[in-house]
Amino acid sequence: MFSAGYVSLFCFSLTALLPCFTIKTAEMRKERIEMNKIAFIGVGIMGKSMVRNLMKAGYSLTIYSRTRSKCEDVIAEGAVWADTVADCVKDADAVFSIVGYPKDVEEVYFGDGGVIANAQPGALIVDMTTSSPALAGRIWEAGKAKGLRPLDAPVTGGDTGAKAGTLSILVGGDKADFDACLPLFQAMGKIIVHMGAAGAGQHAKLANQIAIAGALSGVCEALTYARANGLNLDDLLSAISAGAAGSFQMQSLGPKMAVGDFAPGFIMKHFIKDMKLSVEQSEAIGLTLPVLTQVLSECRSLEEAGLGDLGTQGLIRYYEK
Repeated sequence: MFSAGYVSLFCFSLTALLPCFTIKTAEMRKERIEMNKIAFIGVGIMGKSMVRNLMKAGYSLTIYSRTRSKCEDVIAEGAVWADTVADCVKDADAVFSIVGYPKDVEEVYFGDGGVIANAQPGALIVDMTTSSPALAGRIWEAGKAKGLRPLDAPVTGGDTGAKAGTLSILVGGDKADFDACLPLFQAMGKIIVHMGAAGAGQHAKLANQIAIAGALSGVCEALTYARANGLNLDDLLSAISAGAAGSFQMQSLGPKMAVGDFAPGFIMKHFIKDMKLSVEQSEAIGLTLPVLTQVLSECRSLEEAGLGDLGTQGLIRYYEK
């Protein structure tokens, strides 16, 4: 049994620590209040689910996208529509964007009607598009000059991860800004990593896409070989997908390849964009990545054949000759 002295000492220590807990809790609540008003630009396959998860976490969302009719469901669920980027971001504590291509990112962030010119000083501005590391650096420099807090934070996990709120989020920018944004990231993802300075998040995402290119083509070639030798593809996938040959690409997309289901979770033409960025960044520092280059060439041939809107599992169509 504890003596009375030990009990008294424990109670004193706990009492002494309570102000610390109270202060920390108050700080967390203050941060939550400051980050309550969120702007979100780009309400597509990924963005719509991310908007929903932020609203589920209790944040107020104002949204902008190119086509309002595609957003009516989330508007009915409580998101507020804005007719322009400027109107969307003007009162926001944090601004998120996830659009298609680097040119779309430039349009959203720069110019008189863009995020940088219209966001309020002190706002976090977070581009979650897979884009150019150099462009992320430009946004960081221009944003800092206007008193904003820029982060590049591309995601991986596809539409499934976006719906489930389990995205991996790879973040570049100032650590203090990352820390301030963390509660918002946690509403959308599970693995959230500060990769380094501005542009580091984009570099990490491009490394991810390089790895996917090899894994995806490996699944396509394995299934092509198996089919040519008369194997049942479902049986093959059951036998090998949990072993050393297994990967997310095999487990998630292999069964779709086997039955010809090419509905997009991640669109081929967007993957082409990512691989092209990866090749450009590699060549800029003198790297040659032959597997990446080959997969990019294969996907481009499919796009030229009018198949760019297939899901990435549509790569197997390249082998159907």
